[in-house]
Amino acid sequence: MFVDLFSGIAHLQNLHPLFVHFPLAFLPAAFFFYLAALVLRKEFLATTAFCLLLLAAAAAFFAAGTGLTAEPGVRIARSVRAGLLHDHKGLMLVTMAFAIILATWATLDRPFPQKGRPVFLLLFVVLLGVMAFGADDGGRLVYDYNVGGSACPQPVEPTR
Repeated sequence: MFVDLFSGIAHLQNLHPLFVHFPLAFLPAAFFFYLAALVLRKEFLATTAFCLLLLAAAAAFFAAGTGLTAEPGVRIARSVRAGLLHDHKGLMLVTMAFAIILATWATLDRPFPQKGRPVFLLLFVVLLGVMAFGADDGGRLVYDYNVGGSACPQPVEPTR
């Protein structure tokens, strides 16, 4: 029944694509809400940022878990696995770790840490940079090496 509602799922080789987009969206959103809270001095913006950060950390955990589970079944050349997939995996595990560390820190000094706030924001910027490189590798795996499977045969013909 679930596949009847969401027919695209039937084309997936694994569940990883269902989870990866949430931390990619929630983490930058949380950062920008923290910046807005800092600049505008509005507590509700910090609370929003905190909630987004918690969601992002949880989503990163599930994205990493589904990625690790999917890894053995990914059909790519050994050289791509050893290079690009290995790099993607490492960068995204670091992203998840940073997200969990920042979420824990923010939980201990809710919603926006007072002590070490510049370090908190700097680590957030580092997290976003690491995530961007890891996401780029993930995009290359999907679009350059068709790791997503045969959901969309290449080349794509335009529809009218």
